[in-house]
Amino acid sequence: MNQEVLSQAANEARGLAIDAVQACSSGHLGLPLGCAEVGAALFGSSLSFQPSAPKWLNRDRFVLSAGHGSMFLYSWLHMSGYDVSLEEVKNFRQLHSITPGHPEFDETPGVEATTGPLGQGVANAVGYAVSGKRAAAKYNTSEHTLFDHHVVALMGDGCFQEGVAREAISFAGHNKLDNLILIYDSNDVTLDAMADVTQSEDAAKFFLAHGWNVSTIDGHDLDAVVGAVDGAKANDNGQPNVIIAKTTIGKGIPEVAGTAKGHGEGGANFADTARAAMGLPEEKFFISDETKSYFSERQTQQEAQFRAWNDTYQEWTAANPELADELSSGVAKVVPSDLLDQIPEFAADYKNATRASGGDVIQAVAKAMPNFITGSADLYGSTKNYITDGGDLTPENPTGRNIWYGIREHAMGAISNGIAYDGIFRSSCATFAVFADYLRPSIRLAALANLPVTYILTHDSVGVGEDGPTHQPVETVSGLRVIPGLDVFRPADPEETAGAWAASMHRTDGPSALFLTRQAVPTYNETPVQTRREGSYKGGYILKRETAELETILLASGSEVEHAMEAAEQLGAGTRVVSMPCMERFDRQASEYKEDVLPANCRRRVAIEAGVSGLWWKYVGDSGKICAIDRFGISAPGNTVMQELGMTAGDVVTAVNSLS
Repeated sequence: MNQEVLSQAANEARGLAIDAVQACSSGHLGLPLGCAEVGAALFGSSLSFQPSAPKWLNRDRFVLSAGHGSMFLYSWLHMSGYDVSLEEVKNFRQLHSITPGHPEFDETPGVEATTGPLGQGVANAVGYAVSGKRAAAKYNTSEHTLFDHHVVALMGDGCFQEGVAREAISFAGHNKLDNLILIYDSNDVTLDAMADVTQSEDAAKFFLAHGWNVSTIDGHDLDAVVGAVDGAKANDNGQPNVIIAKTTIGKGIPEVAGTAKGHGEGGANFADTARAAMGLPEEKFFISDETKSYFSERQTQQEAQFRAWNDTYQEWTAANPELADELSSGVAKVVPSDLLDQIPEFAADYKNATRASGGDVIQAVAKAMPNFITGSADLYGSTKNYITDGGDLTPENPTGRNIWYGIREHAMGAISNGIAYDGIFRSSCATFAVFADYLRPSIRLAALANLPVTYILTHDSVGVGEDGPTHQPVETVSGLRVIPGLDVFRPADPEETAGAWAASMHRTDGPSALFLTRQAVPTYNETPVQTRREGSYKGGYILKRETAELETILLASGSEVEHAMEAAEQLGAGTRVVSMPCMERFDRQASEYKEDVLPANCRRRVAIEAGVSGLWWKYVGDSGKICAIDRFGISAPGNTVMQELGMTAGDVVTAVNSLS
């Protein structure tokens, strides 16, 4: 490490941030200025990466949890040699640039996670660490080490206050993730005020209590930062590491440094005097030849490390062809084309909850996809997503396929996302449907980042009965359906459940949510197995076709398909039943298919679902009706609740008969 050059580079990074924020009159200067030495230490010395191969499997992962400080990351990515040009730095926060206001995964080379909502990046980093531990245990051999990287995340006081971060910190300590390093930018400032207005705990004691190694340093001392990070990387004592870096927010702009005003763009008003005081020339977006030369030389050194690793990888591949195929298939997101065929058909007399059939299906999925793992928020016995021969992921057994997240739904979602960001394993996780509200921010970010995570959400309706309205998710299904890029399934029987699982696995460009029942549902044997499976895969299909001229279409999802089928028998031969397990997938089908299922000339339509009515209107139109629950539920036996709230075949018949 050349301390003089890196100190200069730190000031030049401050200059880039000031110039970019000033140019667009928008952004956050506090972290990029306050953590400049941290960036110099990481990207100029301690992190192992390869800019020409940003997805190198054994790179150190860096996650900027405090995503508002995005110019910190863009500056160092540019100087380090990633494909982030100076022109893109100048286009900070502009239309179609790769330097958006907050970092976005797969938009910018070197960005490991979509962050911005505070605390998410901490939990994402924990997911990366879980993935790294599992990859090392599964793929390293006595002759070849493929994985020995570390995960580093930069967080601030805001992240530290968020519940998702605290859940993840607890999980990481319990699971002894010593490949994880958190750098806590402790500048004692939040957005509105000094941090002591809203926090007073001793951060060091907090982390110690959760089983972490703790060090406290001057975050502006390059040697101290490098020493702390390198020491943490060498520390294999079964404890994750936190480096509490005491910094001055907005350092370099005396008018706002160390105050809440230093957080945002206000400091850019003093850009000229600040740049001069830091020894920067009048030229904007300036990077010295010395800095360029230093990082060019460092890139050459890292290329040599990368080539050496590639040699090891080739030797390992030759010696372990089966493992190599599994690893490469996982990274390439390969899913067996015949996955649906590998899921055994259910017995004709099968009658159980879809959570139970989902538990059977997941065993077949796990067998077909060795890179698939799952987890639960202390609810395996209820959600039924436990891989029976997969073992539990523990510090002693990092290859286990079942992750015990504890009662930490928000962290569970974000950690699952972190595993998906890493891209080596396929992740899923489970809780009760009503608790999807706890992990909704993570689901939203998975959709934004196109992560193939499967969220299993059981106890999906008022059918949970006696647990009452606190546990009856009347609004939850529709609430998730409005998230762009999320496929929401609510299968009606075991074969639809199989189709939903296959569709979820085959979707590699975004997440899926599977809503499953607690109560038993029929198996619709009068319709061929393949029809139900493929129909669920497509999102919607004709479950019961009319045997006379089409007069009425009944639409339903999940457990309410039973009521639609009973109503159809009462309404007569001109009635069609359409099962709609996934609106999003149905809406993506060809117009010819959608017209075949829902012909426009049949306007006599009724939909039934044990939840809010909102989204069903697009299928029934102004002339149709919806049997729904636009209120909270009640506590009583499940069947009683269904009857009381209008979820019966009789209610469907009454609705149809009321139509002209």
